[in-house]
Amino acid sequence: MRRIVVIGAGPAGMAAASAAALHGVEVVLIDAGAKLGGQYHRQDALASGDRFAHSAKPASRRFALPPNVEHVPNAAVWAIEPVDGGHRVHLRVGPADGMDRRGRALEARALVLATGAYDRALPFPGWDLPGVFTAGAAQALAKGQGVAVGDRVVVGGTGPFLLPVAASLIGAGARVVEVAEANAAVTGWLSNPTGALAGWSKTGELTRYAGMLARHRVPYRSRTAVIEAHGSECVESVTVARLDALWNPVPGSERRLEADAVAVGFGFTPQLELAVAARCRIEDGFVEVDAAQGTSAPGVFAAGELTGIGGADLAASEGAVAGAAAAKFVGAAVEPPVRAMARVRSGRRFAEALNAAYPVRPGWQGWLRDDTIVCRCEEVTRAALYRAVDERDVGAVRSLKLVTGAGLGLCQGRVCGRNVAELADVDGAGFAKRPIASPIRLSELAEEEPVESPIDAEESGRALGVEY
Repeated sequence: MRRIVVIGAGPAGMAAASAAALHGVEVVLIDAGAKLGGQYHRQDALASGDRFAHSAKPASRRFALPPNVEHVPNAAVWAIEPVDGGHRVHLRVGPADGMDRRGRALEARALVLATGAYDRALPFPGWDLPGVFTAGAAQALAKGQGVAVGDRVVVGGTGPFLLPVAASLIGAGARVVEVAEANAAVTGWLSNPTGALAGWSKTGELTRYAGMLARHRVPYRSRTAVIEAHGSECVESVTVARLDALWNPVPGSERRLEADAVAVGFGFTPQLELAVAARCRIEDGFVEVDAAQGTSAPGVFAAGELTGIGGADLAASEGAVAGAAAAKFVGAAVEPPVRAMARVRSGRRFAEALNAAYPVRPGWQGWLRDDTIVCRCEEVTRAALYRAVDERDVGAVRSLKLVTGAGLGLCQGRVCGRNVAELADVDGAGFAKRPIASPIRLSELAEEEPVESPIDAEESGRALGVEY
């Protein structure tokens, strides 16, 4: 059964699909997006062709898949189950809101998980107002459709991702009022100079973004955060404040800024649902992998942000290693991808420095009031959460969800889970344990899916004298 299924078509997934296919293996590349590229190489959804819209890479860059890769766009993988000699991947193909989505069930001997990560948003008073976006959502609209989330936008949070978000908003016609960086990034990098030097190639990109902000006179303020959004029906202004080393607001430093939109991002949370379903070991919130990107589950490999937040270059290098390792696992003759493995080692040193420079400090919990909503889907306030913890002696995610309702809404804890777990002092890994990994209709769940096994194709090929 020499088929590999790659889930996720961002930098890691594309690299994995190419690396495996170049060794003569049948590859199915599944992605929720309409086009290749993921968030980093997000393409214009309205344009024809395969141009990477507003990409940090040159506009002429294109991505061509080898002929033995089947790209399945607009597809949601909702379950993975083990079968004899491999894995069965259940998916629905078609727009999420369409009534004509069709089901497929693919069997493969090896899987490469490259599902990426999504923005982490920290709660603050007013964060549930219309006009508050995650940084990734703001960038996706700007890059994918040329739409700015507002006319006057405040960008806040922590991490270098804030810079391309601000640049994308400017490119879409918005005025960026201020970029509020919660950490003191310069001194943070000094804590790991060796790791910082491993990412020296990023200097040019950083300089370009800094230059754009300077040309458009956008203030960039470190140790500063959006601690409240104001408005009757939507965002009309925000309060920003200086922070101390633990992110506690400095009394008297508050400023009010007029804005009709806020884009906030505090790093990323890996999308672990499918990794958990495939029985991969999770360590410190990420999938644990070996030098070949292999997980604790036989035949399952992981690459990209699932294994640690380190950027697109590291993700692509990990994908190349994972794709080659998966091809070897299914029987292809593969030489060790020495160069890609060296890039992974260097990239991980840079990722360690990145994470040290832009941590999330506990002081954010002091931004909240008792009536601040911490779970937007179920409208759970901080007071209700604390009351449940104190009165019901909640000590695990399952009981926390049942008692408070936090994490039981439409997002299933993807937005609130990590924050709620920290506020309640419980292990947040339980929020990723979902037998059904993505929303699916009951009628779709009841449908009989045709199982596509490469074994049948191999048998037919041997009868015709075709080599697999």
